[in-house]
Amino acid sequence: MAVKTEKEVSARQKKTGTALRKTESLPVRLLKDMKKNWILYVMILPVVIYYIIFAYTPIYGVQLAFKDYVVKKGIWGSPWIGMENFTRFFSSYNFGLLMKNTLGISIYTILVGFPIPIVFALMLNYLKNKHLKKTVQMVSYAPYFISTVVMCGMIVIFLNPDTGIFNTIRSFFGLESIDFLGKPELFKTIFVWTGVWQSMGWSSIIYISALSGVDYQLHEAAIVDGASKLQRIIHVDLPSIKPTIIMLLILQMGSLMSVGFEKVFLLQNTLNKQAASVISTYVYEVGLINSDYGYSTAINLFNSVINVILLVSANQICKKVTEESLF
Repeated sequence: MAVKTEKEVSARQKKTGTALRKTESLPVRLLKDMKKNWILYVMILPVVIYYIIFAYTPIYGVQLAFKDYVVKKGIWGSPWIGMENFTRFFSSYNFGLLMKNTLGISIYTILVGFPIPIVFALMLNYLKNKHLKKTVQMVSYAPYFISTVVMCGMIVIFLNPDTGIFNTIRSFFGLESIDFLGKPELFKTIFVWTGVWQSMGWSSIIYISALSGVDYQLHEAAIVDGASKLQRIIHVDLPSIKPTIIMLLILQMGSLMSVGFEKVFLLQNTLNKQAASVISTYVYEVGLINSDYGYSTAINLFNSVINVILLVSANQICKKVTEESLF
């Protein structure tokens, strides 16, 4: 009976403590937690400071999108013009071209660049020779660590109409050389497939990690039932890594309108500019070159809002269709 009574008292004390914690306000609970785990808060402080300075403080400048910015008057002193900058962008002559090129490159990238790392990870997962597997992984990861500037320089050299390796091979077979970067219709293909070559190995890492967590007993049961490797991939591997695939797909949909500026800008020239003009390069032109800061801010804000809408929409669709979601 004494033991039972002690347990009851202990349980009552725990309930009382929990009730007291619930009645405490959030700032009080946070302050107590900071005192108790102050070392952890000190460790995370540099990251918090970084995001405050580089992620949250710049939000102050978003109001430029709704103002006719004058440097002498500053942000607060510049006159408010409402949605005029957005209307100007929507009615501009190149709005359709910019949207077409941006969406074209992004959708092409998703259709090609998203499934290839999954296929590559599945192939590596079934590779038995460990030394060959490590060699393939190392070779496929290496291009990811090449800077964008160096990568674009390599692409320009490889595709040179006179000395490039591709035109050298064409001339060996008696074919005429092609100025690949001078043809607007080839720009999207060059941009996407060089991106796949550079990022395929690195992007496959998360899928390889997910595949390593698949219970091998499922594979053994499938082998006993006479399933082929393709059937094991379809019925065992893909369902097991489906949450990872859905999560990364949602994240990629959330950046649909964000085509990387550096690579497009470095591969852009006067011949292919019609196909290489995207929203990010246009923001650079009107913002930094023409110093039209309010207009460029409005364009970038529009781009960000569309990305948020696409992210939320993709998440909701995936939640209803696949019962998997990011949030």
